[in-house]
Amino acid sequence: MLSDLTIKNFAIIDRIQARFGPGLNTLPGETGAGKSILVDALGLILGGRADADAIRHGSEKAELTATFNLGTLPQVRAWLREHDLDSDDDCQLRRIIGREGRSRAYINGRPAPVQQLQELGDLLADIHGQHEHQSLLKREVQRELLDAYAGHEAAVSALGDIFRDYKARRDELERLRGAAQDRSARSELLRFHIQELETLDLAEHEIAQLDDEHRRLANAGRLLESCQRAVAALYEDEVSANTLLGHAHTDLQELTRFDPKLQAICDLLDGALIQAREASDELRDYIERLDLDPARLNWIDQRLATIQQLARKHRVKPEELPALLERSREELLQLDHADEHFDALEKVIATLQQKFVDLALQIRARRHQAALELGQKISAAMHELGMPGGRFDIVVEDLPADEPARHGLDRIDFRVSANPGQPPQALTKVASGGELSRISLAIQVIATHASRIPTLVFDEVDTGIGGGVAEVVGRQLRALGENRQVLCVTHLPQVAAQAHQHCQVQKLTGTETTHTRIRRLNESERVDEVARMLGGLEVTASTRAHAEEMIQRAQQDGGETKKRGGRKKA
Repeated sequence: MLSDLTIKNFAIIDRIQARFGPGLNTLPGETGAGKSILVDALGLILGGRADADAIRHGSEKAELTATFNLGTLPQVRAWLREHDLDSDDDCQLRRIIGREGRSRAYINGRPAPVQQLQELGDLLADIHGQHEHQSLLKREVQRELLDAYAGHEAAVSALGDIFRDYKARRDELERLRGAAQDRSARSELLRFHIQELETLDLAEHEIAQLDDEHRRLANAGRLLESCQRAVAALYEDEVSANTLLGHAHTDLQELTRFDPKLQAICDLLDGALIQAREASDELRDYIERLDLDPARLNWIDQRLATIQQLARKHRVKPEELPALLERSREELLQLDHADEHFDALEKVIATLQQKFVDLALQIRARRHQAALELGQKISAAMHELGMPGGRFDIVVEDLPADEPARHGLDRIDFRVSANPGQPPQALTKVASGGELSRISLAIQVIATHASRIPTLVFDEVDTGIGGGVAEVVGRQLRALGENRQVLCVTHLPQVAAQAHQHCQVQKLTGTETTHTRIRRLNESERVDEVARMLGGLEVTASTRAHAEEMIQRAQQDGGETKKRGGRKKA
């Protein structure tokens, strides 16, 4: 759930930090206080489009941060691990918008592209209100919601696996068909390349060995001359290192009878004499084995040149030529047996296609049944939410069997008629933002058990309603808050009274500046706020008593719901 929201220099907000709890969190306040600005800021944090005009006047950048407590959200934790962004039990999303129009995004303190922010945001929160980015307007979300309500997500997942396998085999078949047109020419070319590479017969590690031998042969004269000088200096010259060490050892050995401490130095000189003789012997052996072979050097030059030429021809590194030979042999083998592979592949594709169609038709039947049931329940909920005569239809359109998609052979379309006598239209064409918000609320209430998003945000869902309908809206929102977190911007006391947590948004206007602040109200302050919403500027003892009664009744209704084991799920 969303635990903290920090906003700096955004719209009329200089800096606020809001803390939210589980259940229903209401955000009442006067018009223009900045309630919807909080929702807009959260939308940006979740990956919405950034606009430099949203930066507070006089500031160079806006900083928006949201912290979500992950609790038991395995899907979110898996996403974070997959992208190497996991942290502890909290997940922090941060967005910085610069005056120049550019924005930067961070997930758990690490830079991330906005696309990743959107992907993660879709798993953490869903914003409902008069905004274009509502997830319920997306066809894919509509299909997922219907499938979740029908309870056949496992079958849809299996269908996706079959589709991916089918598509991969079909793509392979298309490649074979394309290759069949020039198979003969390709086979001939491959045989020529294989013959070249087999004639080269490049052994493993041969290039490194040839390079070492080439350096040695190319510098053989210098090696011989330097080694001969070293042998002379160590042992053969009249004044060699061996002679000088021997004299020093003899002189000091005689002096040990005067001072035994010199014996340790004599031992060191004795070891040096032995090592000098061994070094001389090793150098003589090396000189005898040193090969001065111009013909061998010439052969190595030609061999390396041939390897480099073939590598350039095939556009690979010299050491990759053996692997190229193996790949060429495998491709030639496939071409030689292409007809057999072609026939076998066609049979596999036909089998996968039949499996796909069979399972897709089973899913289609379930979708039709679930669409009828869910549509009727949402229509009934719309009536309760102040839309009498409203109708909600879920249309399952059949796609041709030869046009499969990852999720089946169906196109899902949510359609609604807000008023009696009007034909249902696509959800995206609903004119009233308030109606769309309440329709979204109705869908969420009915299908809440199917949704996996832990935080729901409703902005102005009570637009255009009042009285008993407003109380129904409040109860529905509180019911949603029983098993997830709900944030609701509201003007209605009937909704605010149902809250588990009550946060007040205020606009503070000075002579030259305007600020917004938000704070969580205690029980007494909460009664005062609901009374203000009931009575306007003048709060009387009567309105305060009414407010207290509304809050107590909401708490009692909630307690009764828990005793009954929670609200009944659709």
